[in-house]
Amino acid sequence: MHQLTYGDIKAATGRIAGRVRSVALSRVDPGAISTAHRDPLGGREPEPCEVWLALEFMQHTGSFKARGAQNFLQAHRDSGTLPDAGVTIASGGNAGLACAWAAQQQSVTATVFLPTTAPAVKVARLRGYGADVRMVGLEYADALAACETFAATTGALASHAYDHPLIAAGAGTLLEEIRQQIPGLDTVVVAVGGGGLFAGVATAAQHHGIRTVAVEPENSRALNAAIEAGRPVDVAVDSIAADSLGARRASAMALHAAQQGGVHSVLVTDSEIVRARQALWDHRRVATEHGAATALAALTSPDQRLSDQHLSERDLPSRPVEPGRRYRPGSGEKVAVVLCGANTDVRTLVDHTRPDQQRSS
Repeated sequence: MHQLTYGDIKAATGRIAGRVRSVALSRVDPGAISTAHRDPLGGREPEPCEVWLALEFMQHTGSFKARGAQNFLQAHRDSGTLPDAGVTIASGGNAGLACAWAAQQQSVTATVFLPTTAPAVKVARLRGYGADVRMVGLEYADALAACETFAATTGALASHAYDHPLIAAGAGTLLEEIRQQIPGLDTVVVAVGGGGLFAGVATAAQHHGIRTVAVEPENSRALNAAIEAGRPVDVAVDSIAADSLGARRASAMALHAAQQGGVHSVLVTDSEIVRARQALWDHRRVATEHGAATALAALTSPDQRLSDQHLSERDLPSRPVEPGRRYRPGSGEKVAVVLCGANTDVRTLVDHTRPDQQRSS
């Protein structure tokens, strides 16, 4: 297995320049996110932290996945290994959309396999990007098996949702852009599913001496379980964010990145994810996926396990810490929270500002 390096991310940055949208940043209102109770330098009142939202949901196809898909195809085109049969993937989610979009941009055929139970709206979006959509079986595993057979028989290039160095390196370009816009960035907070975004971002962050906070739903904790076991392991998945963070196993690349130091593992509950997502809508009129709100929940969740423990010392730790229920920024800390996707049903958001709802509550 190729372990991701900062060189991979630098190569991806040049490869996809001008082919994806640069991330926009929006600062959180001062004082909205609390700092740690204690100043580790001694009894002084802590300075307010500086928190920024990285609005990556404004990316092509509505998620960060466009970066990896574009890097994957462009790298194969540059090396002359992009076959006439095009690219194929089994995914009705963000990875499938990104693959279809990138293929359209590169004038390449994309064949996307989905179970027959996939929502019609996803099928329509994929076809809107020009993909050849094949409906196979009742479960994702059936679609994946058909995709693998298709790749083997036609020579089509098989893509993956997250477990490929080119996919992860493309995702890592996000950190390079954030860092350019926030001089002195201390910490980046990302949600974790299978670990493609995390592996890329953490690898770039480690190169620059920036801390990475890896946030997962407590009932969908593939990376957290891998850190605990010292190897990728299968986990049960039962979370409201499972549509985007529902990987049963984290990639070996993600675990390797987590073991290099400078990483905090945080678990949050579904109710905290829902609360963070609703807050983004109530205060900013931003409708994100539950997976994107998972990252923000690490900063807004009530402290249930860590009490006054301060987990954001300026020196990077040598190993991942015991998972907590919240990340508390330190005095004056600069933090970027990645809102990674917004392919969601806005009807699940409640408008708490409507007068009729206020009267009925």
